[in-house]
Amino acid sequence: MSRYLDTARRVIATEAEGLAALSDGLGEAFDRAVETMLAASGRVVVSGMGKSGHVGRKIAATFASTGTPAQFVHPAEASHGDLGMVAKGDVVIVISNSGETPEIADIVAHTRRFEIPLIGIASREGSTLIRQSDVALLLPSAAEACGNGIVPTTSTTMTMALGDALAIALMEHRRFTAEHFRTFHPGGKLGARLSRVGDLMHKDLPLVAEDTPMTEALLTISRKGYGVTGVTGADGQLVGIITDGDLRRHMDGLLDHRAADVMTADPRVIRPEQLAEEALAEMQSRRITCLFAVEEGKPTGILHIHDFLRAGIV
Repeated sequence: MSRYLDTARRVIATEAEGLAALSDGLGEAFDRAVETMLAASGRVVVSGMGKSGHVGRKIAATFASTGTPAQFVHPAEASHGDLGMVAKGDVVIVISNSGETPEIADIVAHTRRFEIPLIGIASREGSTLIRQSDVALLLPSAAEACGNGIVPTTSTTMTMALGDALAIALMEHRRFTAEHFRTFHPGGKLGARLSRVGDLMHKDLPLVAEDTPMTEALLTISRKGYGVTGVTGADGQLVGIITDGDLRRHMDGLLDHRAADVMTADPRVIRPEQLAEEALAEMQSRRITCLFAVEEGKPTGILHIHDFLRAGIV
């Protein structure tokens, strides 16, 4: 086996042990941290230096994207004017593995001066950060994956996981839904996957009445370009669909038929408010290329499989 693979597996195993110790060690302080953030009228401000700062940026971004207003403030910049970003009503999370990082002193002092709740994350019990914090989240003693305790690895992994745990606990309490998530993620593949049918559907519909001669129905199929046409009853309800398969099955004497003779009755449909991904799953499972969207039985839009490709959903 490659020595590189041996190293990789050792690193992952070491960090996994740290995560297990973190999980086992969580207690009442975690609950208090969540409750402190829920009680805040302002933002959650995250700060940290070096690797802790990089992790802190990620934690702040996760909070912000899951319904908890948050921002990252660099501790060195805080000492040169950015303390003005931290105000009454906020909650501050300061991350320092040692709990003694010099650059965090000013932001910690600022929270104490203005009685702003401080949540400290560190690995050394009795450190300045832990002693000054209103809520202290102590990381368990765990070996760094580098083997000599120099490179922040296991400690940063545990801190990031702790941040994720806080964010998800807040998200679940707030009943943060996929719709909320989509609001904060309108771009990229994630935003596309959370799109609604109504966002993608076409409203220039291929429709014919039940008694429409197939000569006209074929023209509608050709003009609209979806390869299908919906069939509506006298009340405007969608009662059927004519597909390429229907045309082949009725090839003999096709032009002598009416739309109702050829259509597939009670076609699969979807509602405009449903997730586009649900529509895609329905189309893939049924091996169909088009799906009508209906409201109270009446067609309001149509989706083609190519729409999902254009939107970046598949």
